[in-house]
Parts: sequence; structure tokens; C-alpha cells
Amino acid sequence: MVRLINKKNIWILQKAALGYMKFQESFTHIVGINQKRFSPCIYAMWHSDQFCVYGFEDITKVNILISNSFDGEIVAYAAKGFGFGIIRGSSGKKGAVESSMQMLEKLKAGEDVSIMVDGPGGPYHSVKNGAIKLAKMSGCPIVPVVWYSEDKTFHTIPTWDKMTFPLFDANIINLYGEPIYIPSDFSDENLGDMKNLIKETLEGLQAKAPEVYKEAKKQKLWTQKK
Repeated sequence: MVRLINKKNIWILQKAALGYMKFQESFTHIVGINQKRFSPCIYAMWHSDQFCVYGFEDITKVNILISNSFDGEIVAYAAKGFGFGIIRGSSGKKGAVESSMQMLEKLKAGEDVSIMVDGPGGPYHSVKNGAIKLAKMSGCPIVPVVWYSEDKTFHTIPTWDKMTFPLFDANIINLYGEPIYIPSDFSDENLGDMKNLIKETLEGLQAKAPEVYKEAKKQKLWTQKK
């Protein structure tokens, strides 16, 4: 079967993705809850919440890890055009090492890194090793973050990651967790426990988000920000 989108016409989706991000920018109102500055840091999020990067401070100093896949070409083009730094990586050993070195350089330069911990292809909410190993090498904290909204303009796509995105005016919260530090002598034998901690932290933030959102709405935080 011939793929409708290929290397010759991928630019159509690249332009469309960037156009969406530029168009949606003025309609996307994000309030950061428990947003403390740990710079440089490693933002850890689910693949479904990847658009939460809209709410990060100074996006020109945020570098997003994006896969070398065909679909990644679309995301990378849009994110770069929007102002983010881009680091390409793959699940292969060589690609993972190269992207880790690039992220380490960015952290040492005082910039932040954003990693979708169950990406690029799942399984759903299954934390990979990358963020943990990067935190160990760099000494920088992992900062968990989820985003949430009850607005009807906040949509979920029926894909493996259940990706969420706003379309038109949307009031959203970015809910940040406490930083997770990985000691330099951290043993790989404890990787499973640490991955469980990150998973439980992110899912705990998701469970807490509706209550936090209602409080933000009660306090009219978006009106204050606008």
C-alpha cells in the first residue's frame, strides 16, 4: 500500500503542524501550578501531554527530545519553527547515546531538556530509562509535569498515547511535581524502582489535577495572567 504522506510531500504536514501551533498560541492560556525554577532541569511528561511545553518559561532555552522517525520529522519541524531547541534520537543504542550526549551538553550550558518518558511509541505510561540516566550523568533534577483542562476545546485523540491538545480558546493548568534527583552512584539494579516512582508521580499529578484545576478556576488565575 502506498503511503499518502512521504518524503516528497511531508512538508504539507510540517507546515500544517507549525501553522496550528502558531494559530493556537494566542488561544492557549496555561497557568503553572507549583512551577518552581530548577534550571537547568529535565522536564518529564507523558507522550499524551507533549503540548504542555507551551507553558514553559523561555521556550528558547527548552530542548525537546524527538525521535528520528518519519512522524518525528513533522513534530521536529513544527517545534523548531515555534522556537524550541530540537534534539533528535532513536531507540537504537547508537542513536540513544548520541542524543544523550547532546542533551547533556544543553544541560551543562544551563538550558532545559524535555523528555516524553513513555515515547516515542509506548507502551502507554511505561517509563523508559533515558530521563533517569541523563539525570544521573548531569546531576540535574527530573521535574515531572502534566497538563489538564476541563474546557470542551481541550481534546483527546484516540491514539496509543491518548494525546491531548487544545483547539481554540482553552484554559489549562500545567501541574508540576517536586524535583527528583538521581545520585551519581545510582545503580542500574534500582532502575525499576525509579521508573515506578516517576510513573506513580505523574499518575498522582493526573489524579490531583481536576481538584487543582477547579481551585485555579475559583481563583480566576487565567484572568490574572491575561
